[in-house]
Amino acid sequence: MNQYATPAQAAEARHLLQVYPQLGIEPTGADGVYLQCGDRRVLDLYGGHAVAALGYRHPELLAALDEQAKDLFFQSNAVALDVRARAADALIDFAPDNLERVFFANSGAEANENALRLACRLTGRRRVIAIEHGFHGRTAGAGAVTWGAADSWYGFPAQPFDVDYIARDVADDVADKVTSDTAAVILELVQGVAGAYDLDPAFVRAIADACHATGALLIVDEVQSGVGRCGAPFASHLYDIRPDLLTAAKSLGGGFPCAALLTTATVASELRAGDLGTTFGGGPLACALIETVLRVIRRDGLADRAGKLHEQLRAALPLGPVTGLQGKGLLAGLRCSRRARDVQRELLAADILTGSSADPAVVRLLPPLILESRHIDQLLNALAALPAE
Repeated sequence: MNQYATPAQAAEARHLLQVYPQLGIEPTGADGVYLQCGDRRVLDLYGGHAVAALGYRHPELLAALDEQAKDLFFQSNAVALDVRARAADALIDFAPDNLERVFFANSGAEANENALRLACRLTGRRRVIAIEHGFHGRTAGAGAVTWGAADSWYGFPAQPFDVDYIARDVADDVADKVTSDTAAVILELVQGVAGAYDLDPAFVRAIADACHATGALLIVDEVQSGVGRCGAPFASHLYDIRPDLLTAAKSLGGGFPCAALLTTATVASELRAGDLGTTFGGGPLACALIETVLRVIRRDGLADRAGKLHEQLRAALPLGPVTGLQGKGLLAGLRCSRRARDVQRELLAADILTGSSADPAVVRLLPPLILESRHIDQLLNALAALPAE
């Protein structure tokens, strides 16, 4: 029996490291919120790990890429670019109002790495607090604050700083953990890999207050939750907090690799030339797409739509194997009465692509923000046809 589900899997196996569990479909094209997989048309409710913010073949995204590539394909940060300035302006206008400066990077892990390094350097402290079940990336610093990494894939012989964890939603633990020797607290307001688990607002407020009281920096990782996905420009808006540092990636470029670290004027005033650096971050292609993604989300009200679609889904549950909903907007977790991977497989058989999570009972949804009510109905009809047990 052929061990590969698709010809592309067999082709990849010739030379690519086999480190990714893969689904048995082979997309050969895509349009809107649908993937074309041979003769199958699959509704994409996973969006390439929350990346495809505007879906596929969005005309404005394609036009921005084409026009910028023809004008200037690449230049580094050694020269100033108007397109880079416009992308930064658009992002700051979209972000919480206390954030005034941007550093463009290439990935969420890189943005988190730089945020953590700045926190340790600027405070002179070496202890970072993270939240149980959080995921922040696979680099040295970001991996060090990722729950469970040390017991599975971390691999480095030592962590770059001391790390301690707070149990999520246990506000009474905050005062004991966030102290005068804490450089930063890093958290996801909606824990994506953990199954779109939305933290309790009172717990988040306790952390924000403790950071303010002790001089620790508050780092909000919005790599998955940001850029309109949770029903607001950033989840920080929903929780009404003012991060010292905020990271964004995933949906930011609509499919083009990019990320950003946003910070306050106070933090920015401590930085000098050479304190941060990147070759590809802030390149003209990425910046043209960032500007376009943010413009379309704002103009078309896609953040508001994400919130409304979440409520449409919530109102229909429980249904079939799904007993409840967690998360916010279109970063949503379907809590199931049986194994989530089985439900995910059955939905894929019905031509609906969803994601799994670290929680074995949760199917994760991170679809394009252009999703419509009729697509939620398609999911609900498929769930209704599945057995509850």
